[in-house]
Amino acid sequence: MRKAIALLSAAAAVATLGGIVGPVASAVEPDGPDLVDTGQGKLVWSSCNDTTTPALQCAMLEVPVDYADPRGRKIKIKLNRLPATAPKDKQQGPILLNPGGPGDSGLWMPGYISGQIPADVASTYDWIGFDPRGTNGSDPHVVCDAHYFDAERPDYQVDQGTSKAWLKKAAGYAADCAADWSWLLPHMTTVDNARDLDSIRRALGVPKINFYGGSWGTSLGSTYGQLFPSHVRRMVLDSIVGPTISWYDHNVLQDQEHQRRFDAFADWTAKADSVYHLGTDAKAVEQAYRQVEDALRKEPAEAAPSTGKIGPAEFEDTFYSGGYNFLRWPRMATVLSAYLNQHDTRPLTIAYNKYAAPGADDGAFPAYNAAQCTENAWPRDWEFWKKDQAKVDATAPFYTYNNMWYNAACMFWPYQGNPAGRLKITGKNLPPVLLFQATEDAATPYQGGLAMHDALPGSKLVVQDGGSFHEILFHGNACLDDTFTAYLRDGSLPQGKGRIAKTCAPEADPTPVYVTPPPATAKALTAARTGPLPPTDPEAVRGVLR
Repeated sequence: MRKAIALLSAAAAVATLGGIVGPVASAVEPDGPDLVDTGQGKLVWSSCNDTTTPALQCAMLEVPVDYADPRGRKIKIKLNRLPATAPKDKQQGPILLNPGGPGDSGLWMPGYISGQIPADVASTYDWIGFDPRGTNGSDPHVVCDAHYFDAERPDYQVDQGTSKAWLKKAAGYAADCAADWSWLLPHMTTVDNARDLDSIRRALGVPKINFYGGSWGTSLGSTYGQLFPSHVRRMVLDSIVGPTISWYDHNVLQDQEHQRRFDAFADWTAKADSVYHLGTDAKAVEQAYRQVEDALRKEPAEAAPSTGKIGPAEFEDTFYSGGYNFLRWPRMATVLSAYLNQHDTRPLTIAYNKYAAPGADDGAFPAYNAAQCTENAWPRDWEFWKKDQAKVDATAPFYTYNNMWYNAACMFWPYQGNPAGRLKITGKNLPPVLLFQATEDAATPYQGGLAMHDALPGSKLVVQDGGSFHEILFHGNACLDDTFTAYLRDGSLPQGKGRIAKTCAPEADPTPVYVTPPPATAKALTAARTGPLPPTDPEAVRGVLR
């Protein structure tokens, strides 16, 4: 561990002395003319051979690694497109789509989102999905320590004596990234990705784009709007990252909101004691959760068909995502009930495989770190983290240490975070932007939506009061979805005055049901455990790696 930490500390010191403070020094140049050469290639579309959406077209686009050197080394961005079918005089141009991450693929979005709105509106747009640089089907696909998430991982809770193991693991991950990808990592920030959006626009040959982004995609979209306001036609931001907050502080807000969502789950489960038999008050349900976690410390459960075992870390990962999608609550409550009342681990194994088991390495975690660790300064002293996170844990124990270790590579990242912070968002010369935010969102807390509205003059904020989905559109809520459709149809915006232009009601809590596992046959269990869920599944979590 000391060797890995020492090497990375030295690398960080060299980076700082050499001027690599935040790879965004050229990020604030003004919106420039299209005559400036940005080095992007050409788009050659061909069929994706997608049997579900036969009209879908695919392409690869060359873009520069470093936009300060547009004729230098190139990488490729993978895109797909569902072309507009409306008459030419009714078409409204391309709408670029990003679900968040940072690093999540957007290739599923054109076929899905276009199908969620009326055909007369969907047919007027070219729906464009893409894989952000360094991820998924883009080339190259960054991979650092491909076994980082293999089960069973060290316990997240610091009182279990695993801090040294996690520090070594996080330092090793950062060192592995630096060893192979030092030429690309400094160029995977939100600003670099925003410049890729403009390369896509140029390659499409259009003066303006429309944009929909969720989660980190809201940071991507607002950054694009700051850099290229004259190239924005319409923009929708759903579940919003605050424009000025540091990523470290944003994680602390997440910890606090996740505690609230876990408390809400415990209260919902307690009210359904006749179904789950875990107690009639929330404290009893939370105690049941801790009992299962303690039992897994002594005897981890089988993870098959995933490899390894389900220990306390894997158990926590299975549960935290209930803060993003409450449609997972019935399965989560079933996990606790089956384990404690019937000594049955099948629901746990099924839930782990659907919600938390690592899938194929998609390059998203390196992209997540490359963006967050470099866009603002992070504390580098473990003693600071230990003391500060203990204070957070005192009031938000459900998620704090899980989230801390997920982000611990930023302690050792080979490039210092930008001391000036993230790119300042002012909304200057940007057309009106439509914002959506739930008050109970655990991934991008409510404060972010308010802060983004304040930063973007002319924006309209739609609030789902009591809503908790992360990315609140396309869950069947007509108040929200119809507002989105009206804006895409003709630019219509809610007319309410003040910070909140429109308020929508939340969806009803799920009906408590015991999710009975299939018969204990190998074939049935394997089918039930297959995961992870596709992003279009009702129980899926969109737009977040955490």
